[in-house]
Amino acid sequence: MSSLAANSIILYLLVAVALVMLGLYGLLVLKDPIRRLIAINIMGSGTFLTMIAFARRQEPPDPILHALVVTGLVVAISATAFALRLILAARESREAAASGSTEAEDE
Repeated sequence: MSSLAANSIILYLLVAVALVMLGLYGLLVLKDPIRRLIAINIMGSGTFLTMIAFARRQEPPDPILHALVVTGLVVAISATAFALRLILAARESREAAASGSTEAEDE
């Protein structure tokens, strides 16, 4: 492995660690569910970048890890869409309950 390839792998791993830490910070600090979902997706991006960096350790790069990342991206998009719908449904339910209780108090 050349020095340039080793340096790029280290750079990928450092960026991946930064993404995971940024996502973890957002997950712990933020209270809005949509922002927390975004933080989880940022952590997932760091995980995928780590897998790509490990795939580049070999020459030629490991195609199995690349396939796992592509599969993980599809699953992450699906899970994000499902979680977003759950968040919006919970928000609508909360708003309906709040407006229902004020209407009952008015009568």
